[in-house]
Order: sequence, then C-alpha cells, then structure tokens
Amino acid sequence: VSGGGTAYLSAAKSLDELLETLEGDEKTGAKIIRRAIEEPIRQICENAGLEGSVIIENLKHKEEGMGYDAAKNMYVDMFEAGIIDPTKVTRSAIQNAASVSSMFLTTEVAVVEMPKEEPQMPAGGMGGMGGGMPMM
Repeated sequence: VSGGGTAYLSAAKSLDELLETLEGDEKTGAKIIRRAIEEPIRQICENAGLEGSVIIENLKHKEEGMGYDAAKNMYVDMFEAGIIDPTKVTRSAIQNAASVSSMFLTTEVAVVEMPKEEPQMPAGGMGGMGGGMPMM
C-alpha cells in the first residue's frame, strides 16, 4: 500500500461515512480510530519540522495514492516515489487501534502515567584552545 501514512488517510474516508451511522460508544470508538489514523503522518511531519495538520488537510484534497515526501519536501505519488508500507503491517495497525479503543470504552477506570516535561538540554561547552607541548 502507499506509504507514509497515506493508506490510513484512505481508510479514514470510509470511517467518515461510517461515523454518520453510529451512535454512543461505537461512534466514540470510531472517532478515536479516526484521530489515531492521522498520527503517522503527523509524526512524520513533526520530525521534518512541519505542521502535520496542514499537510493532512492538503492530502485530503489530493487523489488517492498521493502523499507527502518529507525528505524532498513535496507531494508525490507514493508508489512512483517508492514509498510503500507492507499491507499486513498497515492492516494490523488499524486492527490494534480498534482493539485498544474498544478496551478503553469498556473499562471503568484507566491508570496512565502523566508525561513529564523535561527541560531542554543546555548547549555544550567550548572545546579546548589547543596549546601544550608539541608531539615529537
């Protein structure tokens, strides 16, 4: 399938149609999956220093199979560019997302670890100035 998360966006179109027919917990679960489906593209964009939401919105209006090549900073046909993902991995990711969202919807309480804000690393020290005795 086309890589870089674009296959997930294609699946999201089907979810959008399905969302209109669902109610209650089923609708909530589908919304969770819908949001999770966009995360691979968001992460790729964030790693490239770009705003994922803008890229995703642009991709929604492009033809199927088109994606964003972060290395070249351009929209490309993912198959032609050689950016592909294994079908089995893509399918498993969607199934696992559905399973996790189902588990959370049927659980009364969830215990999670709050993310810790880590301070930014300070700049490194200056290198030595050389000098000393010459090597013989």
